[in-house]
Amino acid sequence: MYHPTTRVLTVLELLQSHHRITGARLAERLEVDTRTVRRYITMLQDLGIPVESERGRYGAYRLMPGFKLPPLMFTDDEALAVTLGLLLARRLGLAATTPAMEGALAKIERVLPPLLRERVRAVRDAVVFNAVRPDVTTPHALVLTFSAAAGQCQRVWLRYRSGLAKDTEREIDPYGLVYHAGRWYTPAYCHLRQDYRVFRLDRVLAAELREQTFVRPADFDSLNYVLHSIATMPSTWTAVVLLETSIERARALVPPDLGTLEETPAGVVLRCWVEGLSWMARFLVELGCPFIVREPPELRDALRELVARVANWTERVEADVEVAAAVESAHESDARA
Repeated sequence: MYHPTTRVLTVLELLQSHHRITGARLAERLEVDTRTVRRYITMLQDLGIPVESERGRYGAYRLMPGFKLPPLMFTDDEALAVTLGLLLARRLGLAATTPAMEGALAKIERVLPPLLRERVRAVRDAVVFNAVRPDVTTPHALVLTFSAAAGQCQRVWLRYRSGLAKDTEREIDPYGLVYHAGRWYTPAYCHLRQDYRVFRLDRVLAAELREQTFVRPADFDSLNYVLHSIATMPSTWTAVVLLETSIERARALVPPDLGTLEETPAGVVLRCWVEGLSWMARFLVELGCPFIVREPPELRDALRELVARVANWTERVEADVEVAAAVESAHESDARA
């Protein structure tokens, strides 16, 4: 015995597979009367399905042209969301190729009704994303491989090149895939190092799925793990700064991949590893809250140099203003003379 919901979905499938179909034919296929068919059609229309009816002795039902998108049907908002997503993916270099992206957009436009098609084209032509393109490229086959491995909890063999240009072969259990700042990362358990590691996919030279499976740790947060790993990665300088603000304010000011934050009675301690102290000095000044540099002493020197440079720029501006005023005054005196 069929459930009413099943019958309604069957009506929708029949409408999708036929250009037009009569009420009598639907009633015959569903083993119900024509009045029940009309009720099913009304239910579909109430759900937003654009079913048109042709009245008369030889009347029939059909879906409005353009709204059929097997196996999906998009609302206006859904079509807009998909289009924006494709455009952003193309801007960030997430699409395999430009032709593939254009082909996907063209297929979506082809099945849309005329009015919605024009809206989507207007969005495509008008919207500009000021997003930074990645400085490295990752083969999309690797993205698919690691996505499948993480989703199926399947081990991966890979040949990996470290930042020191050293190649190693290892097997890992990838827990997820993270796209951050133009790069793909996968947090994983490394069987070579017997510990957790984060791998950049653009440094993977080769990868193959293995038959072995694994169990992902409960409540593992891939994004937070990757950001913490980046923030604690050793670099040229180790900076420790006391921010005289609340932990909530500090979290809003400091990017999670810059460093770690520790709440203390005196304030929030920021620990980070940076390559350049001049950049760190500018970052601290732009925070807009009082701070105390604990280490390294060279960071205090960088701050003093920054302050002196800004003061010099200010004096130069003031001097230029004074010169301009003197010139203008001289011109006025000549005019009076």
